[in-house]
Amino acid sequence: MSEEQSVFEEEEEENELFEHYRFEVDGGQKPLRIDKYLHNRIENSSRSKIQSAADAGSIRVDERIVKSNYKVKAGEVVTIVLEYPPREIEIIPEDIPLNVEYEDDSFVIINKPPGLVVHPSYGHYTGTLINALAFRYKDLSIFNGADARPGLVHRIDKNTSGLLVIAKNEEAKSKIALQFFEHTTHRRYMALVWGNFEEEEGTITGHVGRSLKNRKVMTVFPEGEFGKHAITHYKVLKRFGYVTLVECRLETGRTHQIRVHMKHIGHPLFNDFEYGGDKILKGTTFTKYKQFIQNCFNIMPRQALHAKELGFNHPKTDEFVKFVSETPGDFQAVLDKWEAYVATRDE
Repeated sequence: MSEEQSVFEEEEEENELFEHYRFEVDGGQKPLRIDKYLHNRIENSSRSKIQSAADAGSIRVDERIVKSNYKVKAGEVVTIVLEYPPREIEIIPEDIPLNVEYEDDSFVIINKPPGLVVHPSYGHYTGTLINALAFRYKDLSIFNGADARPGLVHRIDKNTSGLLVIAKNEEAKSKIALQFFEHTTHRRYMALVWGNFEEEEGTITGHVGRSLKNRKVMTVFPEGEFGKHAITHYKVLKRFGYVTLVECRLETGRTHQIRVHMKHIGHPLFNDFEYGGDKILKGTTFTKYKQFIQNCFNIMPRQALHAKELGFNHPKTDEFVKFVSETPGDFQAVLDKWEAYVATRDE
């Protein structure tokens, strides 16, 4: 895998899976490893890329996920599914306002609001961050080439807010992407989660991959099975009794990593509907409390997750640079409500 491909390991908006290849194994085919079978059938493919696709759960036999050492047999149907549709997506420049935290000749730091999709994909061909960047930087060559995700080296979910770095030339993209690939970047998130913690800080380790039951969400797998190695460090910032504000530091950057790791340890993100956080998981049965929670959900109709800090070595000077964003309005409003609720409860 090249360093530029590290973007595909980063947090991403929720996409369906799309079939790119389909083969029906010939009747006279003797059992053959599936990586070798596909290497023989797909032009310009490599065994290593096919094996990586298998590790990611993208190769199916009769709709079942298989590993690269699976041996195909006559009559089976082999498919490869990916997270983007098998067609080119035209990037249409659109004049969409952007919150620019910093920029120079090498990169721009964007503070992405919740609800903004990062790049065009199935169902989101316009109105994305990339469409906005293509308009703002229409004179830069990197936004006028064949790259479907120009300048992009990492992603965050549609309904997660916070900092993103976008490269403004190919050299910067390569150097920054390498740091994400090698996990040497500094990334801290702020999350409001259900429940209280006995400890002040901790580490969550567990392979993260797409759920075998629902491909739109991720899950934690036992080591050695599906998914990719993932590590999240967390620290308690503020306790509200029924919910807790935590800081999360990513050591790896898997899809939905913080969201699925927090659910895995019994602390789903507040109002995260895909991972069960949009229900009252802690607290009282009083009607007044239920209304309070519903008011919080209405103020912040998304998962309570914000990419607050981002740091890396500058692609030109190699000096470490770090950027810190303010807490978004909806998130801060919910925190203020919890502060007031706790103060009233303690009186």
